[in-house]
Amino acid sequence: MTHAMIRLAAGAFALALAAPHALAAGNAPRIIMLTQTPCQFLESEAGRDRGYTSRSAADCNAINARTAKQRLAEARTIELTPGKYIFRVTNKNVPYELGFWLRGESLVDRALLPSVSGGGLVTGKTQDYQVELKAGEYVYSCPLNPTPDYKLVVK
Repeated sequence: MTHAMIRLAAGAFALALAAPHALAAGNAPRIIMLTQTPCQFLESEAGRDRGYTSRSAADCNAINARTAKQRLAEARTIELTPGKYIFRVTNKNVPYELGFWLRGESLVDRALLPSVSGGGLVTGKTQDYQVELKAGEYVYSCPLNPTPDYKLVVK
């Protein structure tokens, strides 16, 4: 591999890390990839798979009761600009059906901001959830694979 090819690859990698939504052209929805493992979203926790084992929502509720506060303090807030998005969510090794729920952070925001939700994510499946986001503060989680409420800010 030449030095020019290495610089090109490094530049493309840095652009993808810095602003994945900047790669979209025109008015097409921008894709946000999220991966669920038992009781967590990997990307929200800096890609760290905590290795939790869960056979049901009750297992995750117990894990979150012990760990959610610390995990949320360390979690990555997703920052986006207003526009159309596809949240592409994958069930990676969770042995029961999952879903996805993005909504306004407060009760008032839930009434005023767009939301998207759905289920049907069996083990190994990837599903798209499309929404047009307005400026505001959101949270996202999975009620079926109880995860903490991770933050997403649109400005």
